[in-house]
Amino acid sequence: MQHYVDELGRLGRLALPLVFTQLAQMGMSVADTVMAGRVSAVDLAGVALATVVFWPLMLLVSGTIMAITPSVSQLHGAGRSDEAGEVVRQAQWIALVGGLVLILVYCNLTPLYHFVGVDPLALPVTEAYLNAVSWGVIPVLFYFSMRYLCEGLGWTLPAMIIAGSALALKIPLNYWFIHGGLGVPAMGGEGCGWATVIVHCYQACAMALIVRFSRINGAGLFARFSLPDGAAIKKLALLGAPIGLSTFFEFSVFSIMTLLIGRLGVETVAAHQIASNVGGLTFMVPLALGMAASIRVGYNVGAGDLDGARRSGWVAIGASFGFALVAAFILVVANDAIAGLYTRESAVLVTAAELLLLVAIYQPVDDVQATAIGALRGYKDTRTPFFVAVCAYWLVGFPISWSLGFGYFEAIDLGVYGYWVGLIVGLGVAAIALVGRFAYLSRNQEHVALLAQR
Repeated sequence: MQHYVDELGRLGRLALPLVFTQLAQMGMSVADTVMAGRVSAVDLAGVALATVVFWPLMLLVSGTIMAITPSVSQLHGAGRSDEAGEVVRQAQWIALVGGLVLILVYCNLTPLYHFVGVDPLALPVTEAYLNAVSWGVIPVLFYFSMRYLCEGLGWTLPAMIIAGSALALKIPLNYWFIHGGLGVPAMGGEGCGWATVIVHCYQACAMALIVRFSRINGAGLFARFSLPDGAAIKKLALLGAPIGLSTFFEFSVFSIMTLLIGRLGVETVAAHQIASNVGGLTFMVPLALGMAASIRVGYNVGAGDLDGARRSGWVAIGASFGFALVAAFILVVANDAIAGLYTRESAVLVTAAELLLLVAIYQPVDDVQATAIGALRGYKDTRTPFFVAVCAYWLVGFPISWSLGFGYFEAIDLGVYGYWVGLIVGLGVAAIALVGRFAYLSRNQEHVALLAQR
C-alpha cells in the first residue's frame, strides 16, 4: 500500500504544475469566450467556429511531436538524457513543415464553413480570427517541442510559469484588441486572434531561454544545428502520428458537432461553446494526470521497473476517476451559476445551464479515458489508442450524435442535446477499451519490451 501512496505523491508533484499549466492554457480560450461573448453572441459564435477548427488541426501536429515526451522519459530512465536534444531537433523539423501546412489550411477554410451551412452572421469574425491566429502557429509548435523536452526529463514547473504569465498577458491584450485604443482599432472577436499571436511568440521565447539557461541545457538542444535525419524523423513520426491522429479524431468530433450545431443559430452555438468551455476546463486535470502518467510510466520502463510502471498508471487512472466524481457534483449543483459567468442573454443562459448537466454525466468516462491514454503513451503504445479513438468517436459516438441531434429520425430530434448524448456514449466506449488495454499491456513484459524499441 505504501508503494501506491508514494507513487501518488510522485505523480502529484509532476501533475500539479501540469494542471495549472493546462488550466492557464485553457484559461486563454475562456478569456476569448467570455470577452467575445460580452461584445455580442455573433462575436462569440464567430470565435467558437474558428477555434473548433483551429485546435483539432493544431493538436494533430503538436500531438505528433508529443512523441518527444515518452522518447525522452525512457532515455532519462535509462541514464541517457544527453541524447534528448537530438530527438527534439528532429521533432522541430516535423513542427516546421507541419506548421506551414497548417497556415495554408487556416487561411483557406471559408468553403468548409459554407459547405456545412453555418450561420453567415458569424463568418466574417471566424475568417478574420483564423487569418490572424495563423501567424502564431510555428512559434507555438516550437514552444510545445521544448515543453515536451522539459516534461520528458521530469521538470514540469517551467511550463506552468510560462502558461500562467501568458494568461496574465493574454487578458489585457484581448481587451486592447477587442475594444481598441492607443492607435489600435476595435476588432471585436478578431482581436482575440491577434492577442493569441503575441502570446504564442512570448511562450516560445520564454521556453527557449529556460531550456538554454537551466539544467535542461544538459540535454544539448542548443549544442548544435541538425539537418533533417530521415530515419530519426520517421521513427518519431511513426510513434507520434498516432498520438496526433487520436487527439485529432477526439477533438474533431467536438468541432464537427459545433459546425453542425451552427445550423441552429448563434444562440445555440454560444450555449454549446459555453458548455464545451467548461468541459474543457475540467478536462485539464485528467489530461495533466495523463501527462504525468506518461512521464512516470516511461521513466520506469526505461529504468527496467515494469511493476513500478504498472503502478504509476493505475494510480493516475484512479486519481482521475476521483476527480471526475467531484467535478460532476459541482456541475450538477451549480450549473446555472456557472453558465451565468459567461453570458447575460437569457436564451443562451438557459440552454447552456441544461447542457452543463450533460457535461457532468460524461465527466467520469472522459477523464478516465484521457488518463489511460497518457499511461499507454508511457509504454510508447500509441497505435492501439488511435484505433480506439477512431472506432469510439467516429463509428459509435458520431453516428449517435448525428441521429439524435440532426433529426435523422423524425420521432427523435433532440437538437443540440442529442449531439452531447452521442458524445457521452462514444467516450464511454473509449474509456472501457483503453482501461482494458492498459490492464493487458501492463502485465505483458514481452510486449512492453518490444514497444520500448520503437
